[in-house]
Amino acid sequence: MKGYWIIVGTEVIDPEAQQEYGRLWKPIAEQYGAVLKTLGTEALRELKGGSRVIVVEFPSYAQAVACYEDPAYIEAKRFALRASTRELVIVEGDLS
Repeated sequence: MKGYWIIVGTEVIDPEAQQEYGRLWKPIAEQYGAVLKTLGTEALRELKGGSRVIVVEFPSYAQAVACYEDPAYIEAKRFALRASTRELVIVEGDLS
């Protein structure tokens, strides 16, 4: 089964940090076969403090977890956490 990161975040407050995260994320995403799927604000229900939802699809749950634990991602994540406040959940399934 596929793996997903479901990320709920606030608006970006540090555009430079977000840009650096994007730069670092690109090769990591390619390595793990990650596909970004941004959901519209209509997906937000009963949510406090979030204004955007991002779903990252991986070929498998194991790859989703391995990517999150990869030292390169851990480094990149520092910039994501400076860019905005967010919550990330890793789930297994098929959201197609």
